[in-house]
Amino acid sequence: MNSNSLTSIFSPTFHFNRRLACALICIAGSVSLVPSAAHAADKQLRIGTLVPKNSLYHRQLMEIGETWRTAQGGNAKYLVFTDGSQGGEAEMARRMRIGQLQGALLSVVGLREIEPSIAALQVMPLLFRNWDEVDYVREKMRPAMEKKFLDKGFVVLAWGDAGWVRFFSKDPALRPDDFKRMKFFAWGAEPEQQAIMKSLGYTPVPLETTDILPAIQTGMINVVPSTPYFALASQIYNTAPHMLEINWAPIVGALVVTKKSWDEMTPEAREAVRVTSDKAGVQIRAKARQEVDEAVDAMKKRGLTVNKPNAEQMREWNDLAEELYPRIRGSMVPAETFDEVFAHLKVFRAAKAK
Repeated sequence: MNSNSLTSIFSPTFHFNRRLACALICIAGSVSLVPSAAHAADKQLRIGTLVPKNSLYHRQLMEIGETWRTAQGGNAKYLVFTDGSQGGEAEMARRMRIGQLQGALLSVVGLREIEPSIAALQVMPLLFRNWDEVDYVREKMRPAMEKKFLDKGFVVLAWGDAGWVRFFSKDPALRPDDFKRMKFFAWGAEPEQQAIMKSLGYTPVPLETTDILPAIQTGMINVVPSTPYFALASQIYNTAPHMLEINWAPIVGALVVTKKSWDEMTPEAREAVRVTSDKAGVQIRAKARQEVDEAVDAMKKRGLTVNKPNAEQMREWNDLAEELYPRIRGSMVPAETFDEVFAHLKVFRAAKAK
């Protein structure tokens, strides 16, 4: 997972939850269990990720990789490039295109480099009220979205999410205007989100993932949009000990492999991968959502202050989101896809209201 509106706009995807990255990339191990025998001697599966080296999830991933390598036989190699060593998400998408990587775990930041319409699942702030809405819209859009990726030369193996984006800051902040005096982490490869932020009076500082912690420690930035899990794992909350408790946007991502590597598998292998990936996606999403509350509780015990907006302050946030939507439609999200998301939500909410 290697990283948008104040999601986008307050660029949350930089952190595509590292736990999710590890877990999803583990699915790549199942991909590699069944490639054609003709390639067994020299088969390589190279996966890019932000997952930190020697973390629990990396160790689990390497176990799966070793299992695959043994089963593959010959000189088969399973390589995982951790810690963003293959560059940011946009760079990993480029590396897959030229064959330097066969797959990657990407958030919307990287996925939109392949297919821009995917941004609709993540960059619209305060649009989704709960996970049921996220799941409904994703599944409605999934077949057409996966076809778009296939047309671009990529196969989506699993969909995941990594929790809700919250704002972690050095100083307490409850209103949108409170953040205008702060400097935001912004994903370096997303000039659209930076332009929107500036037009609204916010200060984005474009950086890469590896720069986040030193930047907040030195004062280059003082607010980071992040899932609670990432804030805990990266220790961001130690320097930015105030969390605004709003579900700004979900972090959504997917494990993709190149169509070339997919086509090298037998039909039986592809079917097995599909089944395994779907099951793993369900398990990963469930675990990710559970860990949101667990991570917040853990950080609170270590000094995190949780700031919850009151009704009036929440109205200000909703007003900001409404102001953002017209700026996002047609720029960060294709107009037809933007409208499709709203249409699906309208149907879902009408059915729930009955």
